[in-house]
Amino acid sequence: MTDITIFNIDDNLKNILQERATKNGRSLEEEIKEILRLALIENQTQPRNIVNLIDKRFAHLGNFELEEIKREPMRPAPSFE
Repeated sequence: MTDITIFNIDDNLKNILQERATKNGRSLEEEIKEILRLALIENQTQPRNIVNLIDKRFAHLGNFELEEIKREPMRPAPSFE
């Protein structure tokens, strides 16, 4: 395994990480490993959601609703007798 050193972490962020680690019964190092694992590994295995992709693609247009398309009654099914 490789060691990683991170310099100049904000004290507030370090405190939040420490509180989260304590809450989850882990060391600070284990908690950071878990956060990285969740962010980098588990998020890659999730299937893409087409609704979210479309929503993200058209988000710049703002919220709007399309008019409902009026439909005619269905025709009876053909009889091939």
